[in-house]
Amino acid sequence: MEVTVSRKAHFNAAHRLNNDKWSITKNKEIFGKCNYPNYHGHNYELIVSVKGEINQDTGYVMDMGKLKEIIKSEIEDRLDHKNLNLDIDYFKKVIPSAENISVFIYNILRNKIDKNLSISVTLYETPRNFVVYSG
Repeated sequence: MEVTVSRKAHFNAAHRLNNDKWSITKNKEIFGKCNYPNYHGHNYELIVSVKGEINQDTGYVMDMGKLKEIIKSEIEDRLDHKNLNLDIDYFKKVIPSAENISVFIYNILRNKIDKNLSISVTLYETPRNFVVYSG
């Protein structure tokens, strides 16, 4: 029997959506306020879900304390109060949209969580705008 467990976390970060290959006009047209040259910020809400068989010895799909530690050290400590465009090397080459941020988070977590478990990342950029990425 497969069960999904989830852990909620958050971080605050600034970013700017900008495609260096485009003109200033096109960037403003496509990205609007998200292209503001001095960046803008979000209070991101993150839900990491882990799905798998219940371990008969522990009763867990995954130890939630361990999941909490992984999210804190690998995601929150890395992204909280950062300018994603300037402080995170990955986003110096990749536009830090919510979609790309969720892929970035997923890839980090995928390397830290047992491969026998499937994972999903839900990232809320605002209470109404969110993305889900499952690899």
